Amino acid sequence: MKILLTGATGYIGKRLLPLLLGKGHEVVCCVRDTKRFYYEEEFASKITVVEVDFLDSNTLQNIPNDIDAAYYLIHSMSGAASNYDELESIAARNFTLYLNHTNAKQIIYLSGIVNDSSLSKHLSSRKAVENILKSGLIPATTLRAGIIVGSGSASFEIIRDLVDKLPVMITPKWLNTKCQPIAISDVLEFLTRSLFNTATYNQSFDIGGPDILTYKEMLLEFAKAKKLKRYIYTVPVMTPKLSSYWLYFVTATSFKLASALVSSMKVEVICRDNRINSLLEVNPISYEQALKRALLKIEEDDILSSWKDSMISGRFIGNVTQYLKVPKKNCFIDRRKRVIKDRDYTIEKIWSIGGETGWYYGDWLWSLRGLIDKIFGGVGLRRGRTHKTVIYPGDVVDFWRVVYANKKEGKLILYAEMKMPGEAWLEFKIINNTLYQAATFKPEGILGKLYWYSVLPFHGFIFKGMIQNLIGKS
Repeated sequence: MKILLTGATGYIGKRLLPLLLGKGHEVVCCVRDTKRFYYEEEFASKITVVEVDFLDSNTLQNIPNDIDAAYYLIHSMSGAASNYDELESIAARNFTLYLNHTNAKQIIYLSGIVNDSSLSKHLSSRKAVENILKSGLIPATTLRAGIIVGSGSASFEIIRDLVDKLPVMITPKWLNTKCQPIAISDVLEFLTRSLFNTATYNQSFDIGGPDILTYKEMLLEFAKAKKLKRYIYTVPVMTPKLSSYWLYFVTATSFKLASALVSSMKVEVICRDNRINSLLEVNPISYEQALKRALLKIEEDDILSSWKDSMISGRFIGNVTQYLKVPKKNCFIDRRKRVIKDRDYTIEKIWSIGGETGWYYGDWLWSLRGLIDKIFGGVGLRRGRTHKTVIYPGDVVDFWRVVYANKKEGKLILYAEMKMPGEAWLEFKIINNTLYQAATFKPEGILGKLYWYSVLPFHGFIFKGMIQNLIGKS
C-alpha cells in the first residue's frame, strides 16, 4: 500500500517510517526541505520524497493522488508565531481539502488527550485540528496521547534535564497534576496497528500506559531509575510565566515550548477508557519500563530522533539550502589551516564536535557564551546533539545548526542559532592533506561590528586550539 507520511523529519515521523517500510508499504514522505531528509539507500525504491508546505495550498499538488492512507503528524506549538493555533487550523484545512480528491481510505492523526472543559491553547488547537480532519470525506482515526516517554522526546528530555541538574527542586504546584504517560514504542504500536483497521475509522481514542502519576512522581521515578537522590518541594507562588522561565533556564527547551507545556500541565491528561488496547491487542508497558528503555537507548547512543533537531527548537528560519553558501563580502572571517596527519582521525574528530565531546579548546568559554545566549533569550548550549558521532543536515550541535555534512567529501558547515547582531558560520573542509577552518561573521550595522571586535581577543586562542586538536598532537 502507498502511505502518505507528513512530518517525516519530526520526532514521531522518523521512527514511524522504518516501521511502515518494514511492513512492506511504499511511503510518500512530506517534508518542507528535501535537503534535510535522509534515508538508507536500500529503501530508495520504497520512498518518495515530496516538498510540501501545508500553509501553502499550491504545494500540496506535489502529493500523488494514488495514496491509500495518510498519517497527519504536524504540530507547531513551540514555533515562533503566537498564532500557531490559527496556522495549525489552516494547515489541517488545506490537508483535508486536498485529501478529499485522492484515493485515501483513512487519515490517522496523533493528538493530545482533551478530556477537560478548560483546555490550554495547545490542547484546544489539537482538538480543532481533529474536528477539521473529521469534516473531510476520508475516515479519520484520532489517537490522543499525553506525555510520551522515549529518548529524544521533549517531555522526556525536560524530565532528564531537571533530574540530572537539580538535586533539590522548588517547583510550581502544577507538578501535582496527574497524567498518564505512554512509551514511544507503544505510541508507534497504536499508530501502525490502526492502519486500515476499519474498527478505528471515524473514531477517537485516548492512549496511555498503565500508570497514572503526578509530574512530581514522574521526576522522582526518573531519579530512582538513575539511582539519584532528589528532593522536590512544591510552592503555590510560581506564576505560569515564572514556571516557564524556570523550565527555560534549567532545561534545553525553548521559552515558547516551555510556555505551551506549562499551560498544558495544569490540566489532567488521563485516558477515559482503554478500549483501544483490546481492540488493537496492545498492552502498554509501565512508566518504569519506558524509562529503562529510553535510558538504555541513550547509553548505547542509539537515539533515532530528537525534538531538539526540529527547526522550532531554535531560531532557524527557512530551508538549510539558504545557508549553504557562506558569504565572504562585508564579513569578518577567522581563517586557519593545518596539514593533517591522519584524514580519518580528523574526520572523526570533526564529526564528534560539540555535545558531550565539547569544542576541543576553551570549553568553559563556550559554556559561558551559551549561558549569555540563554540569558538573552537564545537557545544556549544545552541542546547538545542527538548522536555522538553521526550528524546530518538539519541536525543540532549545541547552538549551531548543521547545514551541510558530507563525510566522504570531508566538509561540514554549521550555522549559528545563538542571539547575536548578525549571522555566523563555522566551516571545516579537507582538501588533499590540509584542513581548512573558517569562522565567518556577517555583522548587522554598528552593533554587529562592535560584537565582532569584543569577541576577537578570544578567537585567537579558541580557534587556534580547536584546529590544532582536530589534527592531533605533533
